[in-house]
Amino acid sequence: MPERLHKSCTNKVFAGVCGGIAEYFNVDPTLIRLAWAMAFFVGGTGFILYILALALH
Repeated sequence: MPERLHKSCTNKVFAGVCGGIAEYFNVDPTLIRLAWAMAFFVGGTGFILYILALALH
């Protein structure tokens, strides 16, 4: 496990946030992207969390 959470430079679709989280937890990035999409469509919190994660990196 990497020491610090970071945006991925190699595994990114939009900004690398989901790819970085997937690398940190050593899981498939598609699972992380699906979780973000579900959070986006269920209450809209996924969008807010994605923007926060993008800004904090």
